Amino acid sequence: MSTITTKDADDSKHQCAACGDSDDGGGSLKACAACNLVKYCNRTCQIAHWPAHKKACKERVAELFDEKLFKQPPPNEDCPICYLRLPIDVDQCKYQSCCGKMLCVGCVYAHVVAAAKIGKGKCIFCRSEVSSSNEEDIKRMKKRVEANDAQAMCSLGECYQFEKKGLRQDHAKALELLHKSAKLGHRHAHFGLSFCYRNRGIVEKNTRKATYHAQLAAMAGCAQARYNLGCEEENAGNMDRAHKHWMISANDGFDLSMKAVQDGYKSGFVTKDDYAKTIRAHGNSIDEMKSDNRDRAAAFCKTF
Repeated sequence: MSTITTKDADDSKHQCAACGDSDDGGGSLKACAACNLVKYCNRTCQIAHWPAHKKACKERVAELFDEKLFKQPPPNEDCPICYLRLPIDVDQCKYQSCCGKMLCVGCVYAHVVAAAKIGKGKCIFCRSEVSSSNEEDIKRMKKRVEANDAQAMCSLGECYQFEKKGLRQDHAKALELLHKSAKLGHRHAHFGLSFCYRNRGIVEKNTRKATYHAQLAAMAGCAQARYNLGCEEENAGNMDRAHKHWMISANDGFDLSMKAVQDGYKSGFVTKDDYAKTIRAHGNSIDEMKSDNRDRAAAFCKTF
């Protein structure tokens, strides 16, 4: 039986997959942009070879996408005031329209309490005067949008979508702003678009687009989107993929995902080693996001 030598393998890297012509290592052949598995002389050769290459190409593209999809994303950035990791729940963060900073509610609460005692209200970060009205806050957000601030685009889009800060509901403007923010890679904009395409109302329902934006949101670090993807995979019967999503999300401190991983361990879908690692990572993330001021802010909100 013949064997493939190292020289034969190296030569194949410099041969057109369609016609067999070689560039002798000169670099004139162009790799398939989708999978990078094969090379071609030109577009004509690529088109001619597509029927034979199609299956392997699509399989490799799916593998490459999964490698990115199931990679643990970096944790949230730190609050610029307390230097603790920002909460994964966007409701526990406060966007400052004056300077574009995202602060944790603990720092905002502590500052508001302190400011109330002296009767002065200024941004805890940039020291600008606090907005005196919704109109002023919207004006500041629009200024931040003009400065290409992805968070401002997302926040203003949600104001148009949910009639916040005195704005009339405008679905067209909401979608435009969310899409602009998403193009800049903002995870919450992708999550918002996923919600829009999943549910009828603001835009025509499109399950494919909903999943696409949820995947981009998850890869950018949105734990809620990651949990939702796990639920989708569970509903489709793909339990291995579902628990991969939930373990990644649980590692970021998302409680619902941790509960799903616990159930998966009891049902035999999650190994003892993976379960132990996830518990440790989840606990570490919770500790990194915990502070007395954040607890006080949460307790204060519960009084309303």
